[in-house]
Amino acid sequence: MRKLQSSLNQLGYAISHRTVSDLLRELGYSLQSNRKELALKESHPDRNAQFEHINSQAKQFMDEDEPVISIDAKKKENIGNFKNNGSEYQKAKNPVRVLDHDFPLKDSGKATPYGVYDIGKNKGFVNVGISSDTAEFAANSIMKWWESVGKTTYPNATKLMITADCGGSNGYRNRLWRVKLQEIANRLGMPVYVSHFPPGTSKWNKIEHRLFSFISINWRGKPLVDLMTVINLIASTTTSAGLTVECISDAKIYQKAIVVSDETFNSVNIKQLDFHGEWNYIVCPDL
Repeated sequence: MRKLQSSLNQLGYAISHRTVSDLLRELGYSLQSNRKELALKESHPDRNAQFEHINSQAKQFMDEDEPVISIDAKKKENIGNFKNNGSEYQKAKNPVRVLDHDFPLKDSGKATPYGVYDIGKNKGFVNVGISSDTAEFAANSIMKWWESVGKTTYPNATKLMITADCGGSNGYRNRLWRVKLQEIANRLGMPVYVSHFPPGTSKWNKIEHRLFSFISINWRGKPLVDLMTVINLIASTTTSAGLTVECISDAKIYQKAIVVSDETFNSVNIKQLDFHGEWNYIVCPDL
């Protein structure tokens, strides 16, 4: 406002910055932040149809009291006394003092929270790893959820539905992901139904706005000084809608770039559905 006032004053107009603000408001102007809406690529023509498919199948599963989980890895977080975005109430002129740089500390490392969100029960589970986000890490996180929460919540389950992004450690093109799904199906003794969101639509994955967003709100302005702080802040996340979160740590070191042979990949007992079988498929236990 003051810059506009100065420019107008130089042009000979006697005007204050407050009047400039009032005039802009009358003309329909307001402060606007950037909005992520423009896609680099055109939306897939079957994007909405895939949303409808996921919604319909998830509803059917929940009506039958079968588990439906949304999965994803949250972004890696530097562990240490670093600035964490956001602000919290403190005594005036007494902010939490953190390091003046964000370079990762070698001895502290990074935390990778992998989330499992139970859509029907509104319950979250997070496995915090200190290694790489791999398909093996994703699969182990799902099994940890099942052993810790799933099997007691769904003692009569006969099948499991998973919704996931199309890329990353649990992407539909990841060969190791499908191999690990076979291991999950074998250990559970039930078919695993998987549906991926179309490319460029990961923000519609329910875990993003029903779990991860609230974790970020809960730890805003709080330095993630050590792994236990990360775990405690995640586990203390709640909402007025009844969300609760269980959180554990995972000290295993996961190997990256594991090569899956054609023989191993082709041995996966998988059935692709008629509608976009690359996105929608069932992995059945080995007989």
